[in-house]
Amino acid sequence: MVAAVPQPSQPAKRTRDAARTKAEILKVATTEFARLGFAGARVDEIAARIRTTKRMIYYYFGSKEQLFTAVLEQAYAVIRSQEQELDVEHLDPVAAIRRLAELTFDHHEAHPDFIRLVGIENIHEAEHIAASSTLGTLNSPAITVIERILEAGRADGVFTSDIDALDLHAMISSFCFFRVANRYTFRTIFGRDLTAADRHEHYRTMLGDMVIAYLTSGDASAASRA
Repeated sequence: MVAAVPQPSQPAKRTRDAARTKAEILKVATTEFARLGFAGARVDEIAARIRTTKRMIYYYFGSKEQLFTAVLEQAYAVIRSQEQELDVEHLDPVAAIRRLAELTFDHHEAHPDFIRLVGIENIHEAEHIAASSTLGTLNSPAITVIERILEAGRADGVFTSDIDALDLHAMISSFCFFRVANRYTFRTIFGRDLTAADRHEHYRTMLGDMVIAYLTSGDASAASRA
């Protein structure tokens, strides 16, 4: 007697199909929103590019606003996941903070869509981030990693500048963000491409040097008040 071959579980298959469909929608939506902005992107066009329907997109994401929020959540989740997975526990504080700065540098260069999406969301005064129940908690781990490194550096007597983790995060991010976001205007005005391949290591090292110099220079704000 031949044993009956068990049939695949339909709920499991539907779950896989749904996950794949949502991933495809998010991938195309990321490109469209980054290219055209929130106002310029069209859900109809996103649907056409993945051969689905506008109704299906709304079934999974609810609205254009919620789709854009989901795109932002995914974009931020990538960099935050990399930061959490960063192995700096075995490094001295100087090497650890340099490695963190390099990670941000590498991520921003490799993900120009992330830069554009953040710029677009700032035009909208972060209204989609404010409406997200996820994005408010995504940034906390990044700051926690920086805090641990700063505490270790102060304990070792290496970091002497009085700066908190959030300010340092802003310092690192601003350099990395400007370099990608302003590459075209900077190149047109000054004749230099900040993202040129032959200057990649120069700027990557420059970022780390600036951060370390600031952290080891003492309390610059106190010095300026003296």
